[in-house]
Amino acid sequence: MSRKVIFKTYNQDQLSLLPPSYDDLVPVNHPVRIVNTIIDHVDISALEKSYKGGGTSSYHPR
Repeated sequence: MSRKVIFKTYNQDQLSLLPPSYDDLVPVNHPVRIVNTIIDHVDISALEKSYKGGGTSSYHPR
């Protein structure tokens, strides 16, 4: 029996009440932006396959 894995929404560009955007907190030339770009390009398909699915949704491993 196969169950579909459902991750909670991960959106780094999401708006929040204060501040209006996470981009407002991090300067354009901050090193964390380089780390974020690298992490977004790492292949984590093997890690995603380890999730069994079912139950409540999980936070995305990225």
